[in-house]
Amino acid sequence: MSDDQTRVREFFGARAADWDSRFPDDGPAYRAAATDLKLRPGARVLDAGCGTGRALPALRDAVGPSGVVLGVDLTPAMLEATVRAGRDRDGQLLLTDVTRLPLRDECLDAVFGAGLISHLPDPARNLRELSRVVRPGGLLALFHPIGRAALAARQGRQITPDDLRAEPNLRPLLAASGWRMTSYIDEDARFLALAVRQG
Repeated sequence: MSDDQTRVREFFGARAADWDSRFPDDGPAYRAAATDLKLRPGARVLDAGCGTGRALPALRDAVGPSGVVLGVDLTPAMLEATVRAGRDRDGQLLLTDVTRLPLRDECLDAVFGAGLISHLPDPARNLRELSRVVRPGGLLALFHPIGRAALAARQGRQITPDDLRAEPNLRPLLAASGWRMTSYIDEDARFLALAVRQG
């Protein structure tokens, strides 16, 4: 395991048990973001870095019983918390690294990534890996239940110009990784960037 993987596992492993109770009001924002993906019944969607599986019920509702929902996370304690919360009923869980997915090319219709981008060790390469597993025309949602300014305030820091989630940084990063940004929202109540997989 790389140093980056070890750091991510340690960070989230230490927080997994009380993650949901620390952010109890985020559910509606997850549901709204999943709805914005406009998934069809029968679609195949990956929750990349699924954490405690908070998006899985909304993603399952979107794709219906004939769809496929995969929840992937690098941290065993997060997936254990997903199971304790009963969210494993809404998707198949996989303990793996989103930067090297054990999935075939173009097998998915969409990827949902909550809080994902700031934890990617090599964002351009890692977003290319996500594009590899999504069919041309498929979708990517980069989401956070609060916007950049609200998150920075929560963490007691300032937003810097090099923030990957700033639109002038994110749009070219996505374009270089096989995605075309179609929508960008950064409000106190949520952050959501939507992109389409280029052919």
